[in-house]
Amino acid sequence: MAVRVLVVDDSVVYRRVLSEALRALPEVEVVGSVANGSLVTAKVGELQPDLITLDIEMPGMNGIQVMDALRQAGLDVKVLVISSLTLSGGKLTLQALQNGAFDFITKPTESSPEENFRCIREELAPRIRAVAHRLEVQNILRAGVAPAKRGEPAARAAMEIARPAPTTPIRRKPEMVVIGVSTGGPNALAEIFSALPGNMGVPILIVQHMPPIFTQLLAANLSAHSAVPVREAKHNDSISANTAYIAPGGKQMRLIPGGNGARLLQLSDDPPENCCRPSVDYLFRSVANHFPAKALAVILTGMGEDGAAGLRLLKQGGSMVIAQDEASCVVFGMPKAAIDAGVVDMVVPLPAIAERIANLVRGWPA
Repeated sequence: MAVRVLVVDDSVVYRRVLSEALRALPEVEVVGSVANGSLVTAKVGELQPDLITLDIEMPGMNGIQVMDALRQAGLDVKVLVISSLTLSGGKLTLQALQNGAFDFITKPTESSPEENFRCIREELAPRIRAVAHRLEVQNILRAGVAPAKRGEPAARAAMEIARPAPTTPIRRKPEMVVIGVSTGGPNALAEIFSALPGNMGVPILIVQHMPPIFTQLLAANLSAHSAVPVREAKHNDSISANTAYIAPGGKQMRLIPGGNGARLLQLSDDPPENCCRPSVDYLFRSVANHFPAKALAVILTGMGEDGAAGLRLLKQGGSMVIAQDEASCVVFGMPKAAIDAGVVDMVVPLPAIAERIANLVRGWPA
């Protein structure tokens, strides 16, 4: 089943580039394009797309206003935001994600049209696959058909509740919490941090797959609604209890021992891992190598497998791992990869994760 896509952008150049990049992907049908936000509601009602790519910064009616209009009209369509790497674009994009957008990509700024086209296509491909999978799951559930077994044509990856394999129990109360997250992360983190107590007595380290500017905005947004101060990490930060640190977009972040018992965050331009910088595996591996059995690890919603290899190292050292459950994930990729690898101790719905973290850190029953 093809994913029906409507392209919304006030730039004729980007409408063409997005349309061509989408048509180059398998199982995609571009059903139309719109240059003006005020026309979107009518077009969605007429063409019934599964997904719209939505320019967030448009004159007249911006992307947030378009999403509001779609909601008021009762039109249920997934939204992939197309954003610029600017402060205003970042703010609007985070607002769109909070308002229910599926995910976002940034407009490339390469030196040639060919490079821009390649970048857009590579960014679109995994997101279209994720949308296609969610649509297939929804259709299966509506039809009341049991999910297929592994290897059969119908997708079953996110339909099956995976049971984690037995793992090494935690040896002591954790001295830090490490979190990895991607697609759907801003809302997942917002729900967790709004419920976390501010006096757990441990630092929290976060890798959220996001570009520069966006992580700074995300940290400020989370901090404004949490009892735990949240900040974008800086090179050689000495981490403190009751504070959360987000890896900056475009940088790798690791934790190393410092003098006098300090624990230092180091930022680098090391290559991407799993196509990501920051990478969850990069952070988790450093924690496993330098602080075995001292972290509680949490893997949340996101595409791909980033985090699974790092979690294996953390488990080998005696750490405990929580994975977000499928039903509450926007995309079940990262938690599923960890569950399939047998490195997860408990699979927890998003609304219960904050309490589970707090209890484990305090040494209470999970």
